Amino acid sequence: MFFWGGGGSPAQQQRGVNSVRFNQDHSLFCCAMETGVKVFNVDPLAQKAHIDQEQVGSVGLAEVLRRSNLIAIVGGGSLPRFAENSVLIWDDARGGTPEQDKLVLDFTFTQPVLAVRMRHDAISVVLRRKIHVFSFPDNPRETSQFDTRDNPLGLCELSTSLERSLLVFPGLKSGFLQMVDISALKGAPKRPGLGPNESGVTVKAHESGLACIALDSTASRVATASHKGTLIRIYDTTNGDRTMELRRGADSAQLYCINFSQDASFLCASSDKGTVHIFALKQTKLNRRSALARVGRKVSPALGEYAESQWSLASFTVPAETACACAFGKGNSIIAVCLDGTFHKYVFTLEGSCKREAFDVYLDLENDDF
Repeated sequence: MFFWGGGGSPAQQQRGVNSVRFNQDHSLFCCAMETGVKVFNVDPLAQKAHIDQEQVGSVGLAEVLRRSNLIAIVGGGSLPRFAENSVLIWDDARGGTPEQDKLVLDFTFTQPVLAVRMRHDAISVVLRRKIHVFSFPDNPRETSQFDTRDNPLGLCELSTSLERSLLVFPGLKSGFLQMVDISALKGAPKRPGLGPNESGVTVKAHESGLACIALDSTASRVATASHKGTLIRIYDTTNGDRTMELRRGADSAQLYCINFSQDASFLCASSDKGTVHIFALKQTKLNRRSALARVGRKVSPALGEYAESQWSLASFTVPAETACACAFGKGNSIIAVCLDGTFHKYVFTLEGSCKREAFDVYLDLENDDF
């Protein structure tokens, strides 16, 4: 669900967008920029908030909690006002000067912060080899911390479901995924790793290291992709069983983002190929199959596995030189928000067609009421 800019192309740098992040129900997206932070409504597209550079400096990461006024900010870019090893919680509804009123919480660490995830009762902060979990927002205190393997992308997802407080993140071995119910850890002494009384599920998701993780809205399924970028795998979070394997393509690619639709009927994925793919998860017969499916296993088991792969139901393209985050909008619509400042909305059919419904340059929009 998260996309990190990582520098970007000259076009991206000119627009000054360092990272883009959808909120938990995909109704908003938040841009961390050289000129502060901007929050946009998705449908209809409108700018809802702007925290300017004079208030927060340049920003590397930003995350908004659902449709609330709480925004997590991490300094970054060329002129940061705040350190990259601190997470500041900004309450945009409060009046007064930022230093006195709007910065309501501050978490500081010994290393740069690579990602932040929030839910109504917890916040997780991702460092290069460790994840810290705090109670949130009232009387924040650290409840647990977890060691990971080297995690330069800051991979981590925290469910927003009221029924399950699930945290998913890379394990200690390459390609492994760790899933932990953090509600079981409340009140327990903080300590790294998983203790004998802590409920956790470990899955060997891929042979190579993880590149993307996404949870569905009920935290019952998790989707993963590796650095190879050819396959997306889906697992049951209760037992770690693999339930589905989807093929993005045959050649390697860098996946920027994967996301479930709100009812988990579909999944979308964007990559450095400039293509956004849509897969059907419930009506899997809608997904395309290779023409070799009937003869593949007769030739060889390896070819059979490839031939029987589920390929995307539909796809569309954005400029390949710019990275984008993707998510589902209302109906059968897909939103792609690119670091070059462009907004793309497509509508797909169950027959596999994809038609552009809207295009805009979101950075040129005027501010609206939050």
